[in-house]
Amino acid sequence: MSDELDRLPEEPIRNPGLAEHRYRPTDVDPAHERRAERQVAGMFGLASLLALAFCVFYFTVDKDQTFLGWSALNFSLGATLGLSLLLIGMGAIQWAKKLMGDHEIVEMRHPVGSSADDKAQVLGELNAGIDESGFGRRPMIRNSLLGAVGALGLPAIVLLRDLGPLPHDQSVTVWKKGMRVVNDVSGTPIKPTDLEVGQLVNAEPAIMFETDKDGEKILHGTEAMQAKSKAAVIVVRMRPQDITPPKGRENWGIDGILCFSKICTHVGCPISLWEQQTHHLLCPCHQSTFDLADGGKVKFGPAHRPLPQLPLAVDSEGYLVAVSDFQQIIAPSYPELARDQKKLDNKS
Repeated sequence: MSDELDRLPEEPIRNPGLAEHRYRPTDVDPAHERRAERQVAGMFGLASLLALAFCVFYFTVDKDQTFLGWSALNFSLGATLGLSLLLIGMGAIQWAKKLMGDHEIVEMRHPVGSSADDKAQVLGELNAGIDESGFGRRPMIRNSLLGAVGALGLPAIVLLRDLGPLPHDQSVTVWKKGMRVVNDVSGTPIKPTDLEVGQLVNAEPAIMFETDKDGEKILHGTEAMQAKSKAAVIVVRMRPQDITPPKGRENWGIDGILCFSKICTHVGCPISLWEQQTHHLLCPCHQSTFDLADGGKVKFGPAHRPLPQLPLAVDSEGYLVAVSDFQQIIAPSYPELARDQKKLDNKS
């Protein structure tokens, strides 16, 4: 076996059977070369325009509008972003096929641990490849590519808006005086007699029953769902003698029935794990624990603020209604929260 290895040639086969090199039209005709360069730059430029169109459609197309049975917003965002990425890919392929170096390269196999000379050779070949690509010699393609890739950052920035509202002015929800509390599954209004001691009900505001007689906007579709999610609440009933209301909240409940926000004050997780005996409400995300018999104070976990409470009353038909909006900020904790809560307290 060693004799066979000794007889192996040290140099690669001079001609392993490759066909004779055929020059491309762009290699021999400057007119073809310029036309290909304009085509590639045009693809990159159109990709930039589509990225800008993505941002325009994001702000101008209504969320509830449809197109051929599909969401018009999703269709326009997907089409513009997808075509932008496609054109960048097509432009890169055309650049490589028509303008970059096209000659064959033979490379010797080398041990895994490269020598300093081999490393220097690799760097030299990389630099030669960069020179052959024409990245430095073709400013039209280079600049249009950089512009297209840079423009793709705009949709990414715009989409940050969907992560949620900015951490400011989060004290306002759709709750207002006289708005009924309804079951979040059936949508039926709730009477005090519907609740047993120890029971918890997931609820929401009856915003779909609002009228515009006072000049207020009726909420529908996505806007209504977003408003409901922020205003989601839990309603619990305890024995009145077990409740220690904070100062100023003595009349916020009805016969032991209290209402609190469903949004955890730590990072905003929905919360409804109820311990009847201890009157504790647990967050499933990070185990923050709130004592609903003591004004929603934090008993355990990373949350630093009590659970916001909604003041309740009973309307003329005997249904639970809100007395006002929340008087605490409905949002996860963030550095500016103490300042914003202080402003809210001063207003109230």
